[in-house]
Amino acid sequence: MRNNKKALTYTLVVMSILIIAGCYKADTLYPNTDSLLNKEVSFINNIIPVFNQKCSITGCHGSGGHVPDLTAAKAYNSLMNGGFINVADPKNSKLYLRLTGKITPGMPLSGTSNPSNINALVLTWITQKAKNN
Repeated sequence: MRNNKKALTYTLVVMSILIIAGCYKADTLYPNTDSLLNKEVSFINNIIPVFNQKCSITGCHGSGGHVPDLTAAKAYNSLMNGGFINVADPKNSKLYLRLTGKITPGMPLSGTSNPSNINALVLTWITQKAKNN
């Protein structure tokens, strides 16, 4: 009976360590917006690559597709002139609300949500006044 208690205690300690380590790693992989605010987010170097990989693909937000046009040449003007960015209240920007699923349909349409690091990156860019840099 005593060995069973030791084994159970050992198992609980190991599981607790793994859970805590897993939580730490998740925060590292998907940083929150506060950690990104210390770094300047570049529209060209940080945001456009996300759009190229996830958004401006055939049938979605490419030229001739759905608004906004998120191709590299047109994304900035399309977002700024289309009312998708609100630098006065970044968390209420249509772009951010779509990415987080707070406005439907959420993006991407594939039914999978964005990793929080993409959402945080976009929110940080908007918070930093959505520069075309």
